[in-house]
Amino acid sequence: MDDRGESFMAVRRISQGFERGNSTCHSTSEVMAGSTAWLGRGLSCVCAQGSDIDARPSFDLTPAQEECLQRLQKRIDVAYDSSIPEHQEALRALWKAAFPVEELHGLISEQWKEMGWQGKDPSTDFRGAGFISLENLLYFARNFPRSFQDLLQKQEGDRALWEYPFAVAGVNITFMLIQMLDIEAIKPRNLVGATFLKFLAENESAFDLLYCITFKLMDHQWLAMHASYMDFNTVMKSTRRQIERELLQENIKRLEDLPSYRLLN
Repeated sequence: MDDRGESFMAVRRISQGFERGNSTCHSTSEVMAGSTAWLGRGLSCVCAQGSDIDARPSFDLTPAQEECLQRLQKRIDVAYDSSIPEHQEALRALWKAAFPVEELHGLISEQWKEMGWQGKDPSTDFRGAGFISLENLLYFARNFPRSFQDLLQKQEGDRALWEYPFAVAGVNITFMLIQMLDIEAIKPRNLVGATFLKFLAENESAFDLLYCITFKLMDHQWLAMHASYMDFNTVMKSTRRQIERELLQENIKRLEDLPSYRLLN
């Protein structure tokens, strides 16, 4: 637990599997408590890339881009509220997509730790990025189920003994993309954000799709760097730099043209 009374969870890999219905999968069941800044509310540490953002020029938007940006901003402004039925159903849908053969016993349950939430109530982890971070995870699960399961179950590569928690890492990625793309500004103040709005005007799910690409790339870099949980910030910064480089390539006409999109399956 840190000096704000918040805790984190580092997930330890174990070699043996456990049964869910008729399927066998690897567990992320063993945890260790400690203190670090990359989980919970300490998300900004993985996103800060300089303090001169306010001095950067703004970019003019087309009416279509401005409309799409405003809709995305409205999504970002929605906080997760456990009393709203729509939010409850989205959380249940995420569990169903993650563990289709395991019955969920409640929206507050120790079972959520299996997905990589810090405690038995996922709503406490959504404070960092709001309801959109749940929507991002659900989009990932529905549109790229194989990649989603690969990351959830840590099925690819030579994994570290202490792994990043899947769900909370997902919240970090949502937060990082909001900052990287300067989504909360009236107009983007960096070229990456301005470039992204061109994709958003063509595909309203562009933010969700970029989220999936970024999550898969993060895990790819995690493996390439032989990282463990204390390296999470370093991996996230490397992932951000790579996504920025790819978005600014001249030959990229849509998000599906990004080199990292090929990592999804």
